[in-house]
Amino acid sequence: MKFPVRPFRALKLNASGRWSLLALLVGLAVGVASIAFEWTTQAVRRYTRGEFAGYPPEGSIGEHQFFDSANLAFSPWMVVVVITLGGLVSGLLVHWFAPEASGAGTDAAVDAFHNRKGMVNARVPWVKTIASAVTLGTGGSGGREGPIAQIGAGIGSTIADRFHLSSTDRRIMLAAGVGAGVGAMFRAPLAGAIFAAEILYSDADMEADVIVPSAIASIVAYSVYTRSISPEVRFQPIFGNDLAHTLDSPIELLPYTLLAIILMFMAAFYVRFFHATQKLFEAAPLWPHLRPALGALVAGLVGISLFVYSGHNAEILGVLGTGYGTLQHALNGDSGLTIGILATVAVVKMLTTSLSIGSGGSGGVFGPLMVIGGCAGAAFGQAAHAMFPEWVPYPEAYAVVGMAGFFSGVARAPISTIILIRELTGDFGLLVPTMLVCAITFVFSSKWILYTHQVASRLESPAHRGDFLVDVLEGLAVKDVYLKGRRLLMIHEGETLDEIVHRLAETNQHYFPVVDSNDAMVGLFSADDVRAYLYDETLWRLANARDVMISEFYRVSPDDDLNTAMQQFTTLNVDELPVVDPENPTKLLGFLGRKETIAAYNRRILEHRRETEQDV
Repeated sequence: MKFPVRPFRALKLNASGRWSLLALLVGLAVGVASIAFEWTTQAVRRYTRGEFAGYPPEGSIGEHQFFDSANLAFSPWMVVVVITLGGLVSGLLVHWFAPEASGAGTDAAVDAFHNRKGMVNARVPWVKTIASAVTLGTGGSGGREGPIAQIGAGIGSTIADRFHLSSTDRRIMLAAGVGAGVGAMFRAPLAGAIFAAEILYSDADMEADVIVPSAIASIVAYSVYTRSISPEVRFQPIFGNDLAHTLDSPIELLPYTLLAIILMFMAAFYVRFFHATQKLFEAAPLWPHLRPALGALVAGLVGISLFVYSGHNAEILGVLGTGYGTLQHALNGDSGLTIGILATVAVVKMLTTSLSIGSGGSGGVFGPLMVIGGCAGAAFGQAAHAMFPEWVPYPEAYAVVGMAGFFSGVARAPISTIILIRELTGDFGLLVPTMLVCAITFVFSSKWILYTHQVASRLESPAHRGDFLVDVLEGLAVKDVYLKGRRLLMIHEGETLDEIVHRLAETNQHYFPVVDSNDAMVGLFSADDVRAYLYDETLWRLANARDVMISEFYRVSPDDDLNTAMQQFTTLNVDELPVVDPENPTKLLGFLGRKETIAAYNRRILEHRRETEQDV
């Protein structure tokens, strides 16, 4: 059953009021969906890993736990069994019900925005919720950002369809759903709104139209989601209130710059490795629903082998699951985390995430990226502190900056990342070094894009193809394009149809101006107009040019912009328009062709791309 559009019309809402109401609906739905997703994930974790492997729930200080821990002895190798079965179940769900729900959900939402007119199958939110909860709950190395982004996108798209909105409006609703999901799940409403507008593009561009609807939806979803959280942590950052660092001297920016360079190389390696793993699994001679199980099996074996080899060091288990527990300890600067352990988690987390998600498992990559960057930053901070203690007074601060810098370079979203890390940690004292590191990794990691469906800017987006046609054509004038000096066949108004037919047989011209004895243009007709008389020879000597022509026709002047001309080409469905002298509208200067107009647009676009490449 579809909701009617009439309620909006009856209320006679303006654009802002309409979008506020629609964003409110999206926020409410996504807030409830976020609660369902988190509860389901924790339920799967409690009754699979907890029940059969005695795996304690990992998490950060500010995360709410819906279930108590299972008081069982930890069985490492049972974790491998559970994670493999989780991969199998997730693969079967996705394969049977919604294949587009596989992998990282954020990229699927970006693809729907640019290439699918904002359309997402209504089954995706349900399948993504269950499949991702199974993947993450059983120990797959992934994050919650991707699933909730795709869930929110699906909800936004579905609501847009229920109200019969246009494809443009559907895209905005989709993006609002993405922002609402991220804002609720990470309890970061401002970052969610900016993330939805920024993640669509790989260059420094943003979808401005979605910011306000996304902000409203994000606030509402955040408000709904936090009602499910215990009051003790409800309004606390996910990684607690105790993180407070300062920048004591500009000289401290030097080691942060070095950290940015290291994160750049890590970003390049990770993106290439992740995509190579995806291609490897796609080429594997296996049924699609078995690939996530194989990826989960190998990831589980790697994680548990490291755990055993390290002497049962629990921090190593951060390479599985979300890894937030290990990241929390790194942010707090716990002494039990050595440089070796931190570096190992950072490197191996790249492998386990690529196996868990690159194999087709349903999950996100945001959480793993934070763990990788945070642990790498913490390891660097400890090493730099040992060598230059006066330059690096707070080694754990590099974990905060590393989280932001790595994600900024890989996901191409520096502004929302800076805001998000502030909302996740509550640490505003590191704003300057975070901005520095994010800017460096963003600028110098442009060749390595994790979300393959991102486009460089709105100019390259299919969603804005028509918009930029207008913008480009408005910068060109008719005089720059129309053919001057072209010899035209003029038809005198008194010529008979018989004479006209014989003259048309000797030319390829399609549109013919009709002139009077003073060569003033009085009308216009096309070859198609003449063909209507060809089957009635009795009219050939009776009818003349005035009978065939039209006297009221659209004309352009040399100074008109091509956007005006293109609108007439489309409205009138003609291929040529007469160009006249603006001071004497009866004086014909030539014809402007639709093909020449489109060719001028293509040349301007090519010039713009060349200028952009030169600037880069």
